Amino acid sequence: MGSGTEGTGGGWSRRRFVGAAAGAAAVVAVPAPAAPPARRAGRPARPAAAGPARTPAASRPLYLGTYTSVDGGGTGIGLAAYDPATGEITGGAGPVTGVADPSYLAVHPDGRTLYAVDERAAGSVTAVRLADRKILGSRSTGGAGPCHLSVHPSGRWLLSANYTSGSVAVHPIDATGAPGERTALVTHTEPTPGPGQQGPHAHQFITSPDGGHVLAVDLGTDTVYSYRLDPAHGTLTEVAQAHTEPGAGPRHLTFHPGGRYAYLADEVADTVSVCAYDPATGRLAIGAPQSTGSAAGTTNYPAQFLVTADGGFAFLANRGDNTLARYAVEADGSRLRLLDTVPVHGDFPRQIAFSPDGRLLFAANQRSGTVSVFTVDPHSGELRLAGEPFASPVAVCALPL
Repeated sequence: MGSGTEGTGGGWSRRRFVGAAAGAAAVVAVPAPAAPPARRAGRPARPAAAGPARTPAASRPLYLGTYTSVDGGGTGIGLAAYDPATGEITGGAGPVTGVADPSYLAVHPDGRTLYAVDERAAGSVTAVRLADRKILGSRSTGGAGPCHLSVHPSGRWLLSANYTSGSVAVHPIDATGAPGERTALVTHTEPTPGPGQQGPHAHQFITSPDGGHVLAVDLGTDTVYSYRLDPAHGTLTEVAQAHTEPGAGPRHLTFHPGGRYAYLADEVADTVSVCAYDPATGRLAIGAPQSTGSAAGTTNYPAQFLVTADGGFAFLANRGDNTLARYAVEADGSRLRLLDTVPVHGDFPRQIAFSPDGRLLFAANQRSGTVSVFTVDPHSGELRLAGEPFASPVAVCALPL
């Protein structure tokens, strides 16, 4: 992990290779979490309860990210449908073609435009109007291998992270939803790359809950960078850095709805951390590493956190262990307590997402080419498989709307 598989040419990046291959920070002053219980063998798959026949009006769209340049990959952004009551997925109207390697997807706050990264050596971002699935335009991210994007809550700015070149970009969004030319491009040059890394690798670029800062997670430099985004001009000013332990390889950060804590998944070290966040300054303080729940001796790369809307539970996708870890969120968000893990019923869960109402959790399983759906118990956070996983070529992102 993190050895010489990066590249900016025609070869695969390290992050894509990991998915396709076979199998000195400031510490947060939070109470020590309880020792995790023994790992449970998951429950047998439980089919979704029978109910009234679904009508087309009851279905909701599910957009699927893939790689178009690999054997067995998709031909564009996939489109399926799901039943919001049962979680059953059915085929859709066919893919949105003309988008290369759309490995991560996001939707505009107004729900009218879908955005995709084009994870290529010459990276770009593409906008698709959902009403008629028309491509509105693409713009260069100014870097290589963009792997994540998000939309600022104002709806005016598109944020993207270039993994291979270790940079982050900002694009304006016009009234039609199309991206404009970049207003900012920042390459992470300090600190130097962590153990086993050849350079910076920006893996995520998101907005803090207060809206005043944007944060970039860089796996290569073991750093989370905090920036102030100029709301009028879309420029970036760095205000703080938070450092994980050397070689941890931070991948994704997810905020608690209270806005004062966040949870960080460390891909290389196979750990997670609770982080304290100061909205006034944008500073993040990373706490001590904790368990992902992966089995001893298993090679595991944690991928992404989700936190329930009420802030009571958090879920982590474990690639390699092929489980979803369930945590109780305690002490107003300042503590995670591992409850258990459940089998994801797929191979290498790259990304997870809630349905808009939070009742369903979708897991995109890259190596098995499937999407698993789970119902989420609102009181216990318990996950139950909702029917058989849905086949989707090289499934690396699932975005339910």
